[in-house]
Amino acid sequence: MSPALTSETIEMYLKSICELETIESPVAISQLAQRQSVSSPAVIEMVKRLAAKELVTHTPYKGVALTVTGKKRAHNVLRRHRLWERFLVDVLNLPWENVHDCACRLEHATAPAVTESLAALLQHPVRCPHGNPIPDADGNLPDDEKLPLAALEIGQSATLVSVGYEETILLDYLSRRGFFPGVTLTVEDIAPYQGPLMVLIEGREQPCALGREIAGRVFVTMDSGEG
Repeated sequence: MSPALTSETIEMYLKSICELETIESPVAISQLAQRQSVSSPAVIEMVKRLAAKELVTHTPYKGVALTVTGKKRAHNVLRRHRLWERFLVDVLNLPWENVHDCACRLEHATAPAVTESLAALLQHPVRCPHGNPIPDADGNLPDDEKLPLAALEIGQSATLVSVGYEETILLDYLSRRGFFPGVTLTVEDIAPYQGPLMVLIEGREQPCALGREIAGRVFVTMDSGEG
């Protein structure tokens, strides 16, 4: 018997697809399975049910994409999640790297009126603590002009703006090495054969090695004069 298609389950899948689309679109079934910590067959079954509700489209051997309706619903979940992250950091002073999991639990238990009261309390922030844009009350998510750190070449500098596809283990790793929104990064070297990037944070003397996958989830904007 298939598991119940609860509102929370739907929201978890839609949010995961939305976050993964910032890295690759359409989203591979294997990537979604990894994100949800379930098997690929279980994801395929769930995707079929979401497609029947016209929330996603699934192209075999290519992946999954949100429909307009699915995207708007995903954005509403992201709004609740990112507002809670701001509250946990700005009001409760919890560490930047530790609020993601807590916000994941709170996002499913927050009524629309509570969401908007929270936004008002926080004076309507436009970004979460990890630099990602917060959708507005209508579910609109502004476009972000950014590119992954992995796209930079040796010698190029950029400003870190956000961490995509958040996970606590990733946020903790970046936090301990000083990678926060607003810092200036310079790629000093790139190892061949998909090796790491050697990245220097402004004000530091020694560069830090970042693997290609992590560098693909750290988003930046090019500094003035860089192409």
